[in-house]
Amino acid sequence: MLVIHHPDQALHDPQWALRRGKLMEAPDRAERYGILLAAARDDGHEEEIAPIGPIDPVLAVHDREYVEFLRTLYQRWSTMPDCGDYAVPDSHPTHRMHRKPKDLRGELGWYCNSTGCPVTAETWTAVHASAQVAAHGARRVLEGVNAVYALCRPPGHHVYPDLMSGSCFLNNASIAAQLLATRFEKVALVDIDVHHGNGSQHIFYSRSDVLFCSVHVDPSVAPPFYVGYADEEGEGLGRGCNINLPLPRGTRNASWLLALDSALSKVEQFGAQAVVVSLGLDAGQHDPNGIFNITDDGFFEAGKRFAGLRRPTLLVQEGGYLSAYLGGYLKSFLRGFENDPPAG
Repeated sequence: MLVIHHPDQALHDPQWALRRGKLMEAPDRAERYGILLAAARDDGHEEEIAPIGPIDPVLAVHDREYVEFLRTLYQRWSTMPDCGDYAVPDSHPTHRMHRKPKDLRGELGWYCNSTGCPVTAETWTAVHASAQVAAHGARRVLEGVNAVYALCRPPGHHVYPDLMSGSCFLNNASIAAQLLATRFEKVALVDIDVHHGNGSQHIFYSRSDVLFCSVHVDPSVAPPFYVGYADEEGEGLGRGCNINLPLPRGTRNASWLLALDSALSKVEQFGAQAVVVSLGLDAGQHDPNGIFNITDDGFFEAGKRFAGLRRPTLLVQEGGYLSAYLGGYLKSFLRGFENDPPAG
């Protein structure tokens, strides 16, 4: 497996985020990057540092105004009187409000739907590097590499064209899928993060060339709450090209793999010529989210199933948060993909 990453991805490292009405440790810490990279190195995978290329792949998915806002946000924030260490919104438009203001605090709420995306002085550098890792991974697939793991951190599947959300700033998996769609007539994006990939769904919802499938916790009981339901099937040309498979809290291997089998059956019916996997590891039984109960064996079997599609595949890292088991979950999935039985 070719592993692609960039050291700048560790520069974004907020210590806290406002959640449940209190300051809590931010779920996406820079330490994740080191743990995942060490796990890949332990198993001897080939390694490559992505070049920081042009912004074009990002702009193929995201609005230019949003990208420029994100790039310059912290510089503007730091000149405001009495501002905190992190740029975090304290105002948000609702479905009743439709005007983007000029004031920075108002703009921040326009472009960010929660307090879970604290922006630091180094955030842009890190998230741009993460997006470039995904783009380079897609280019390597286009060059003929059959399987690539893009160690993207910060993650990205919650991001809309002009809205950051859920610890995500640029939609890495969608950037990669869009690049692949310039060559392949049909691309599948399969999301197995424990949370629904709402940003990815939105980006491809009206398109017939990219199939989006997501296996995730029922959004009526967990974020993103407002989207990710089974009756969301796409619209226009994309009708039937959006597959959501929500599952209850506490889901274990058998039910999770059955849902994954259903998603992969849709991929085959669709005739996808290449596959992007939003590889969240936060379905693991020891993940701090405590939502699903997927074991190392479950991740191993999932990896085998994706390999069984026998299509060029790009794995894009999404969630999976700090625990003693995080690196093991990645090893299990990659070993399953390569049909390498787990050690011991």
